[in-house]
This record gives sequence, C-alpha cells and structure tokens, in this order.
Amino acid sequence: MAGHRTDRVGALLQAALSELLLRGVKDPRIGMVTITGVKLSPDLKHASVYVSTLGDDVAQARMLAGLASARPYLQSQAGRRLGLRFTPELRFEVDASIDTAARLERLLRSVQAPTPDDDDA
Repeated sequence: MAGHRTDRVGALLQAALSELLLRGVKDPRIGMVTITGVKLSPDLKHASVYVSTLGDDVAQARMLAGLASARPYLQSQAGRRLGLRFTPELRFEVDASIDTAARLERLLRSVQAPTPDDDDA
C-alpha cells in the first residue's frame, strides 16, 4: 500500500515542479527542462527528480547548477502546493534513458534488414 502512496505523491510532485519550472523560476541556466520522473523514498523524505534537456554535457551541468540554486524555492513551493506535512528533499539527476534510447535506435538503424534479393543468392 505504501508503494501506491509514493507513486501518487511522486506524480503530484512531478506536476507541481513542472508548473513551477515553467512559470516560477527565472534562472537563465534553467532553459527547456523536462522532468521525466520522480522517485520517492518509502518515508517520503527524499525525492530523486530526473530531468532532461537538450544540449551537451556543459549545458546539462549548467542546468543542474541552476536547479541546485533554485532547489530551496522549488522545495518550499512544491510543499505548499501538495500540502504535505514534510516536504521531500529534492535531488536533481540527469535522466540518461533518452540518450540511451537514441543510441540504441542508431544501432538498430545501422543494422540493415536483409532484402528479398539476398535470399535468392
């Protein structure tokens, strides 16, 4: 039953943080950021927030630095919106699954399917 609560609170936290990043944060280091997921600890004290952005490693490091400086604001505002007794401590991490999926897609495209003419030979 606790797993369902962490999932629900994680989804609500993801929506609240997305809204705050869209309208509330004015840091130029935080450009187009997508929150791809939130994983909460079972006691709801810690939240790993997975983010992705376009750009190279330098752009991602700059985005993480901007998110780290905006963390107290995001944490307090998200806590107010969710109405939780204790607001989870936010930890921002780059989501590597998008890069991994793109790399796998490139690998799959590099392998060519056999053509019907190859079967006759």
